[in-house]
Amino acid sequence: MPAMPLRPMRSALVAAAAIVVLSGCSTAGGNGLLNAITPYKVSVVQGNFVSKEQVDALQKGMSRDQVRNVLGTPLVTSLFHSDRWDYVFTLKRQGVEPQKRHLTVYFRNDMMDRVEGDPMPSESEFVSTLDTHKRLGKVPRLEATDEELRSFQAKNHNEPAATPAAPAPAPAAPVNYPPLESPSR
Repeated sequence: MPAMPLRPMRSALVAAAAIVVLSGCSTAGGNGLLNAITPYKVSVVQGNFVSKEQVDALQKGMSRDQVRNVLGTPLVTSLFHSDRWDYVFTLKRQGVEPQKRHLTVYFRNDMMDRVEGDPMPSESEFVSTLDTHKRLGKVPRLEATDEELRSFQAKNHNEPAATPAAPAPAPAAPVNYPPLESPSR
């Protein structure tokens, strides 16, 4: 059997070592490098968000149009249950259990009779659950006082702080302007 050249043999050994190392990452307890890198997943909102304020605005005896104006178009209406509207809401976010809410509005003689379902969050509570950005702490003041500016200038230039000079006046505007089109036209 002829001897393999040295360069292809090294490449084969490096490839084999890489395969062994990467296969060890996927089987070593499940917390390896491959599990640390996850793709970004977009928050998904499905259905009709119904707030506590909207539910509080409902009153027994409202017409279907009035209920639709308050809650919006129902997500589910059934031909078999024409006296019932269902509002379903789901929010799915990465790293958080999906939030599911359900509200059912019942009608009798085309007038609202009752409402049943999950307790709905207020609009401010719902918005606060959407904000997943971590707060970095107190926002620093982004402007310096005159005293701080003079102190900085004195430390860095070893010169007394001077008051800024007034800007030079702008040149006077011309009195006559050239024509926009050539006179030969």
